[in-house]
Amino acid sequence: MSLPHHSKLVSTLFAYDVVGFHTEEWLESFRHYVEREMGGKVDGDFVTVGDRTIQAVACPIGINAQEFAQAATSDAANEMSTLVRASLQNRTMIVGVDRLDYSKGLEERFNGYTRFLKDHPEHHRKVVLTQIAPPSRGEVESYQQIRATLDSLAGRLNGEYSDVDWTPIRYVNQGYPRDKLAGIYRGAKIGLVTPLRDGMNLVAKEYVAAQDPEDPGVLILSRFAGAAMQLKDALLINPYSPEEMSDAILRALAMPLDERKRRWRAMMDSVEQQDISWWRQCFTGRLMAVGREGEPAEVEEVTE
Repeated sequence: MSLPHHSKLVSTLFAYDVVGFHTEEWLESFRHYVEREMGGKVDGDFVTVGDRTIQAVACPIGINAQEFAQAATSDAANEMSTLVRASLQNRTMIVGVDRLDYSKGLEERFNGYTRFLKDHPEHHRKVVLTQIAPPSRGEVESYQQIRATLDSLAGRLNGEYSDVDWTPIRYVNQGYPRDKLAGIYRGAKIGLVTPLRDGMNLVAKEYVAAQDPEDPGVLILSRFAGAAMQLKDALLINPYSPEEMSDAILRALAMPLDERKRRWRAMMDSVEQQDISWWRQCFTGRLMAVGREGEPAEVEEVTE
């Protein structure tokens, strides 16, 4: 095991009555670890080590989907969306929204977008990538290095491909209030969410919730994000592959309206059904089933 003190770390989880994971994959990894490394026993949702039994469940975190969808049609969102679209001059916007963090795959994203521009000169002057990346942990040297790398990549990309009236990438190091951010999502025809590894990733769900049902955008999502387990109708890619990212952007740009609607509807159904209230009930329902003596009681299945 590569994680230092992994045995002690996992042992402390047995101080709790309920332990939740974002995906079935993470839950299975935990179960296998307990059986293999700790000699524990798994019986459905119940995991036992020694004389201690806990519940281990998959409860993928969600967003307030209806509230975010309403935010996307607010006055502030409409104003921002109108502003963005006017600045695009009928070009298609691709949007990425991430903390400035090494796990978000921003360097790989810039390289993938560069590959797209290299492979498809017919789309020059027709697309713009807007990358919003508020600084994170700016006092840490490794994060300063990430920012310097991205500054260099964005500058090199724009220097090579831009023209006097077209800048292929807009790289913005600031955050936006929710309503304005929802307007930016709604104005983007492609959402590019490509973390190298992510427990869930709520940006993907926010992008889906913000879309116009009559003219939704296309979500391109890393298959290494937990959200990919739920949003299977996104275009799933390997974020380490510039070729896959380039191909997905090309496919998204050409996707017919009926396919966009079908994919969006399936994803929106998932985002609405497994929202933040569902996630809360997933945990509270399990906790309420724990017996007074600290032993798990029989658990009713959580409805989706």
